[in-house]
Amino acid sequence: MTRVIITGSKGRMGQMLASCAARKPELKVVWQIDIGDDLGAVIESSDVVIDFSFHDATADVAALCAEHRKALVIGTTGHSDAEKAAIRTHAAIIPMVWASNYSTGVNTLFWLTRKAAEILGPDFDLEVVEMHHRLKKDAPSGTATTLLEILGDARKLQLKEALRHGREGIVGERTNSEIGIHAIRGGDVVGDHTVIFAGNGERVELTHKASSRETFANGALRAAQWVVNQPPGIYNMQDVLGLK
Repeated sequence: MTRVIITGSKGRMGQMLASCAARKPELKVVWQIDIGDDLGAVIESSDVVIDFSFHDATADVAALCAEHRKALVIGTTGHSDAEKAAIRTHAAIIPMVWASNYSTGVNTLFWLTRKAAEILGPDFDLEVVEMHHRLKKDAPSGTATTLLEILGDARKLQLKEALRHGREGIVGERTNSEIGIHAIRGGDVVGDHTVIFAGNGERVELTHKASSRETFANGALRAAQWVVNQPPGIYNMQDVLGLK
């Protein structure tokens, strides 16, 4: 049995993780941690920590996991470069699954996006559109950022130069070396992502729409079971699902 601690347990994803884990006899949630609770006092009772707290808390969670040699699943997004660097310092000590999205369907979208970019080539313009609920704090979403990284890698583009975050005013004709990203916020949308490949005379669109956070929770729990048997390093859901 895999013993799990959930951090960020009072949030929407934290609650969904606990609910889904209760239906999996091979898992046991031993503690649910949130603001004001002491993870260090209980971490020894676990095999793995699943962190869905907030981006500025993850580095401290990773440090505690490294100190106690516990595996980690990271579900937070919106990390700064400094926060990312701090988290990565622990990869030589513990195994971590670090993914922008734990949905099996979204990870299939990642795979398809790369293949489509390779097949369609530079004659197709690239645009990404994402929509989330009105309470989401970061933009673009972590999933959209991963899609952009995949497209940038396939086109050999530097994202800092290529990205166009929406368009306003007289921006001129679209160039071949730009990737558009558009973040929409409203209502209770769990998460919609569309990658558009627009060519002359035809257009290909790859879309994933999430209607429940359960798909993310089940993916994160699957990652937790997988990562406890891995050597130290940083992995993603492509590794967990065997898509690499």
